[in-house]
Amino acid sequence: MRRGNPALKPVADELRRLVKKAVAGSRETINPWGIPTFEFYGPICFLMVGKNHVTFGFTCGTSLKDAAGLLEGTGKNLRHVKLTAMAQARDPNLRQLIVEAAGLNRKTPLTPSMRVKQSS
Repeated sequence: MRRGNPALKPVADELRRLVKKAVAGSRETINPWGIPTFEFYGPICFLMVGKNHVTFGFTCGTSLKDAAGLLEGTGKNLRHVKLTAMAQARDPNLRQLIVEAAGLNRKTPLTPSMRVKQSS
């Protein structure tokens, strides 16, 4: 963790564990902008440790159901959750978002640029 509040590192580590448990076969990479990203048939989510919270974002956030209303943002595709405590990372609704995002990628894989992969 190069930047951000060191006190939030345990929250980021818990998110890493959560993604790895929720989506077997996912892998953590660093995207071209230096942001930790989790991939499963393309990018599904990312995390950034800031000064006051960890931003846990979803590349296909606008396509997620989000019944619990956890997601924030106004972009064309991206949505995120702001986490400040371990308990938030253990919310079963967050796990559901991760699983749903991975399922969407399995159906319609994305490239690292978040564009749909074209069939050859």
